[in-house]
Amino acid sequence: MGLSAITAAMPGGSINTGLDYVMLSKALDTVEETGDAITQMMEAAVTGLGGHIDLRA
Repeated sequence: MGLSAITAAMPGGSINTGLDYVMLSKALDTVEETGDAITQMMEAAVTGLGGHIDLRA
């Protein structure tokens, strides 16, 4: 979701101050970085999955 879409969804439809814009922009950057990190962790968790089979019962 882009900054313009979030701004449109906000009450009043606009960002009141430059500080609001900077804070919202930083929050979006943080969410994107966190999402990327979670994606990398999930990919790492399944790497090699099924590569080893325990034949002892």
